Amino acid sequence: MWREIVELSRPKNVVLAAITVPLGAHLALGGAWTTQALGLVALQTTSAICFMAAGNTFNDISDISIDKVSKPDRPIPSERITIESATKVAYSFTLLSSLFMAAGAYYTDEPYPLIAIWTFAAFLMWSYDAGPQTKRLGLVGNIAISLMVGAVIVYGAAAVSLANTEIVIYAAIVAFLANLAREIIKDCEDMESDEGRNTLPMRIGLMNARSVAYVFILASMVTLGLAHYIGPLEYHQIVFHAPAIFILFSLNGPLFHGDDHKAQQNVRVGMLLGLIAFAVQVSVL
Repeated sequence: MWREIVELSRPKNVVLAAITVPLGAHLALGGAWTTQALGLVALQTTSAICFMAAGNTFNDISDISIDKVSKPDRPIPSERITIESATKVAYSFTLLSSLFMAAGAYYTDEPYPLIAIWTFAAFLMWSYDAGPQTKRLGLVGNIAISLMVGAVIVYGAAAVSLANTEIVIYAAIVAFLANLAREIIKDCEDMESDEGRNTLPMRIGLMNARSVAYVFILASMVTLGLAHYIGPLEYHQIVFHAPAIFILFSLNGPLFHGDDHKAQQNVRVGMLLGLIAFAVQVSVL
């Protein structure tokens, strides 16, 4: 049972939450950590981990008919765990996330941004798999997921009552745009198995969708440049982002050749390197 719970949570995605919440706090604090900040961020990192695990589990429950064909080894379609048990797991993760969030909010100086971000993300998660089911609306669902990715960074800053820090906003926008590109590319990769969805590649074709994804990549690079040109970072420090910029700009190769899997994996790596570069620059300022 525990193995199935771990699989449902999708550890690779959970690790991203474990990194980005402290990253948001680190950017907001300018690297000047205190014991209190460590405790507050630990609470909200745990909250984000549970939140993401809940969202991934709800997604697997919703996608059972698709996964029976495309990913039959997953816990639910392989019948290693029942839908009823998976639903209990998802709601348990949601409850734990809300409790850790509330505990951290109680000790912060400005709890309302923290509560607002969590509530907004919970609405996006609910509307993605239930209610209006935005995941079936293609680009709308892509935007919903990417908003949550960007919000995690701001959430980390909100944990230490510094949600409106300029560099945090820049990092969140860059992450949102890059992840939006990745979501579109993933829809290109999964086009044949995306039953019942109206994805962007289904509507405008694979090559056009890939082109749109690359436009969002370029938009993330423009935002990154603005952070160095008119924002809080020094222009010459853009060298720290060189590896991420190189990876993201070179995506036109695999996209043009239709290698969507490689392209979306490269976006993930580029995003991670880019966020690490933000953290390094704050530390050396």
